[in-house]
Amino acid sequence: MSTNIEGKVVVVTGASSGLGEDAARHLASQGAAVVLGARRIERLDAIVADIRQKGGKVEAVATDVTDAEQVQTLVNKAVEAFGRVDVVINNAGLMSIAPLSELKVDEWERMIDINIKGVLYGIAAGLPIFQKQGAGHFINISSVAGLKVVNGGAVYSGTKFAVRAISEGLRTEVGGAIRTTTILPGLIDTELKQGTSHDASSQNVDEMYKMAIAPTAITDAIAYAISQPADVDVNEIVVRPTVQEF
Repeated sequence: MSTNIEGKVVVVTGASSGLGEDAARHLASQGAAVVLGARRIERLDAIVADIRQKGGKVEAVATDVTDAEQVQTLVNKAVEAFGRVDVVINNAGLMSIAPLSELKVDEWERMIDINIKGVLYGIAAGLPIFQKQGAGHFINISSVAGLKVVNGGAVYSGTKFAVRAISEGLRTEVGGAIRTTTILPGLIDTELKQGTSHDASSQNVDEMYKMAIAPTAITDAIAYAISQPADVDVNEIVVRPTVQEF
């Protein structure tokens, strides 16, 4: 049975591990051509080699999503290699949990740069191409932290609320032919939990993540959104572990 994924060209940021890697591998296995961006090029090279060995179509570009030119280069690579772009998955993210009173200003700025600006740069790179094509799909990774603020998570939640707001604004502006999906993961077993430098908060994060579920749960949500017919726009999907209350 066709999943409407085969033949699509999908750009994925934050693709060197976690949700990004899992999504890239799955979509490639479904016949999509995937173009991977992340800072750790050695990790990308290993993923590329494995996908190609399995017969998949894939390219990779070292990409820091805090640099608009690098994100543009990543998206341009998809057009150069495969002739078009059908989906941009803005996945790269940083979670640094600490009370505001700890004044982790550098970490606040880093989260804003990656979690908000990185999404905006992905939109800026992909939107003109989508408009020229008359079709395209943005998938922006927010978080359940974009629904509720927990102790120590004010800035992280702020960035993830922003992703939801930006996504909804984008949908209302260009939704005639261009789809926008926001995915809001709960506790998922990835490297995201390692972004906290505040010792007490880090211990709390480690305890919470004992209930985390596998990245495949989010990959399935991404694949579901992509696979819908062109006249169906799945706007928001929340995926939590069954036991997660918040």
